[in-house]
Amino acid sequence: MTTAITEAPPAEQKFVRGLGLLDSTMLVAGSMIGSGIFIVSADIARLVGSAGWLLVVWVVTGVLTIVAALSYGELAAMMPKAGGQYVYLREAYSPLWGFLYGWTLFLVIQTGTIAAVAVAFARFLGVFTDAVSPTQWIVPPITLSQRYAISLSTQQLVAILIIILLTFVNTRGLSLGKLIQNVFTSAKTLSLIALVVLGIFVGRNAGALHANVANFWTPTAVSPITSDLGFIGAVSATGSALGMLIAVCVAQVGSLFSADAWNNITFTAGEVREPRRNIPLSLLFGTGLVITLYILANVAYLFVLPLDKIQHAPDDRVGTAAMQVMFGGAGAGIMAVAIMISTFGCCNGLILAGARVYYAMAQDGLFFKATARLNSKHVPAIALVLQGIWTALLVLPRTQNVDPATGALTYGNLYSNLLDYIIFAALIFYVLTIAGVFVLRRKRPEAERPYRALGYPILPALYIVGATAIMLVLLAYRVQTTWPGLVIVLTGVPIYFLWKFFGKKPSVA
Repeated sequence: MTTAITEAPPAEQKFVRGLGLLDSTMLVAGSMIGSGIFIVSADIARLVGSAGWLLVVWVVTGVLTIVAALSYGELAAMMPKAGGQYVYLREAYSPLWGFLYGWTLFLVIQTGTIAAVAVAFARFLGVFTDAVSPTQWIVPPITLSQRYAISLSTQQLVAILIIILLTFVNTRGLSLGKLIQNVFTSAKTLSLIALVVLGIFVGRNAGALHANVANFWTPTAVSPITSDLGFIGAVSATGSALGMLIAVCVAQVGSLFSADAWNNITFTAGEVREPRRNIPLSLLFGTGLVITLYILANVAYLFVLPLDKIQHAPDDRVGTAAMQVMFGGAGAGIMAVAIMISTFGCCNGLILAGARVYYAMAQDGLFFKATARLNSKHVPAIALVLQGIWTALLVLPRTQNVDPATGALTYGNLYSNLLDYIIFAALIFYVLTIAGVFVLRRKRPEAERPYRALGYPILPALYIVGATAIMLVLLAYRVQTTWPGLVIVLTGVPIYFLWKFFGKKPSVA
């Protein structure tokens, strides 16, 4: 008689649970804080036109983000598996919905964001040396069509080198990746705290503060909000209460993007110690910390700069404008260092977390088979490398336009357009995931839920209503950046069925 021997899975196929509560909180906060908080307030101020409404936009973002995080906590505690949001959508609805999220994440949400943040690092490195420039060409722009080109500038090269460096570091194991994350998240959190303290207590400008308080709720010099749909008229924050509501909703594009990526901790659930406890807590602590700092940073801006200076900050660099008021010419350098620290840490967190989703998809036979393996350091190295290659490629394409005044060609970044397109789609997935709390309570009432969403069903329902209202406004007034986002998501439908047909779920020993 032959006795079958069942071998345990090889060590390299097991994640190491090396993330404690502090590490997890650092990953949440570090993935959220990039360069947006130092920039997007300019556009928000142009849309809403007053100090009070500027703060309202950030408070709305904060409420939506924290409520969403509290809802995700229930799903994370219920299903503490690598892949996070991909798993929640798969279990609540079907593998197709999970795949559409993972596909869009790989195509542009995660990779496009990493590319954008890496270029932001390079852009601010350029403050210290002319050698790093968007027009210092290694490979001059090669026109692909009337609207698109491809190039390699020294700025693009630095961004690609950052992507390569951090991808390599994260293939060396979780310990090194989390060390970098903890150090840089601590540094940029302290930088934000310093900005808040300096702005409120040191750089306080009596004239700016008086002007901002005197017109606290009175919109001035607002940008009109127009639609490409002929039957929808233009509105503005000064026109009516409805106009202000629309302005607040449109302004959420910038603030929500700046506060995004908090969900990345769910991707790494397979590596979190006591995940049923630590993931919900890290979501609460991390989002709470960042949102508080974001609101206080805007308070600091209003203490230092009159609203019109925020609205018209050079290149929308509100943080730099505030530091220059306080420290003169040295302010630009100080802010550049702060943003480089912030973007470096943000890149690391996004790179670390994103690869875990592709690993989970491959485990289901819905992504390249090689990405379903862990290396000897217990991390999905091939998924990391594949993510890094696609991210680096996203840095190269450029949008191409003709300056009407000079006739000269100007170049933008293609991934920036893709990110604009996908913000709407990302909101769809957030709404679907939080609706999944309701779905799974009905489908699996017996499932263990160590943590239940705070305020259920009222708070999750309010998020769904609020986020849906924002999406409807964006559909009407940001046509060029919402409908293409849907198209990007829908490209995943035929890809899903191809993978289902040709893919094979990896066997588990």
